[in-house]
Amino acid sequence: MTPKYMLDTNMCIYLMKNQPAQVADRFAQCYVGEVVMSAITFAELSYGVSVSSDPTREAENLSSLVEDIPVMPFDQFAGAAYGPIRRATRDSKKDHLDKLIAAHAKALSVTVVTNNLKDFDKYPGVVAENWLV
Repeated sequence: MTPKYMLDTNMCIYLMKNQPAQVADRFAQCYVGEVVMSAITFAELSYGVSVSSDPTREAENLSSLVEDIPVMPFDQFAGAAYGPIRRATRDSKKDHLDKLIAAHAKALSVTVVTNNLKDFDKYPGVVAENWLV
């Protein structure tokens, strides 16, 4: 199955912790393999697990999540897509991980699913939508 959507870190956290009905419902409408996460997101989530108050439980939550949402490797195509995105937003000194996730989504030609549309709208060529609205 070809991926169609890449979950931003905040959407993965919602699925791991809050499981809001509208996100779960939207996710349920997709076929296995259509929704993925970037290796960058996985790295952010792994950091969150390591600093959580209950790392064992959070590691189990993350493990369950990646059973349903494959982690896509950040490859040379994603790296090449990063250059123009970083150049277009070079005055913004924050959001470096969002820029990498945006580049990864652009390289895969998928839609970023995020609760921070304003952050992703500034990245050229990146399509984003919010499943919480």
